[in-house]
Amino acid sequence: LYPYGPHHGDETNPKLDDGTSREITLSVPFTFYGKSHGTAFVNNNGVISFDEPLRQYIPDPLPLADGLAFIAPFWADVDNVLGGNIFYRQTTNPVLLASISQDITKYFPKKPFTPTWALVATWDKVAYYGSTSKKGNTFQAVLTTDSEVSFVLLNYADIEWTTGAASDGDAETGLGGTPAHVDSPPIFQAGFNSGDDTNFYNIPGSQTDAVINITSTSNVKVPGVWVFRVDDFQGTGVDLPQLNNDCWL
Repeated sequence: LYPYGPHHGDETNPKLDDGTSREITLSVPFTFYGKSHGTAFVNNNGVISFDEPLRQYIPDPLPLADGLAFIAPFWADVDNVLGGNIFYRQTTNPVLLASISQDITKYFPKKPFTPTWALVATWDKVAYYGSTSKKGNTFQAVLTTDSEVSFVLLNYADIEWTTGAASDGDAETGLGGTPAHVDSPPIFQAGFNSGDDTNFYNIPGSQTDAVINITSTSNVKVPGVWVFRVDDFQGTGVDLPQLNNDCWL
């Protein structure tokens, strides 16, 4: 993960089940699926949404028909009252931007990328609703742009649970869960919703038991790292490997 926490200038979300950050006015507009956005929310339940917060704790299958555009590194029933913190910051720090540039150019080598801005959001050791354990998940989403091209990096450090107790997950393990209906299992969702009712992307294994292994899977051959160009949505600059629930590297 890239550096995070208050000592790096991060703001901290309130301790509130289904809570969210304040409205974040982006100092540089961020283009997502062809649309420019000027505000965002870092939602406790593992989603960065544009223009409006997203407090829903059961992850519906994508695409959603409500017009809300969002990035979901880990859409699930997080409860930071029971454990963990959610941090975020906008940054133009040249050292961090140089590190991001180096990483993205490695994954998308056809055209060097030099970002001028990033939004770093980190969910640190967050608990699940109804938890009776000490399990916590740590993951991060980084939005970055050079004012023309936009990328999202998803970094997964430690995933120990998938489902909150309100979705019939086991209170002790944070696993399992009974589908709310046939097409909507409550296991966490990882992906992108464009907001146009049509375009979306699910990380392979999303909303299945296999997604617990996301720390060892990747679309850029680095375990726990997923990288996408999102102004005009693309996977990586090279052909993606065949993906399945056993090996996504």
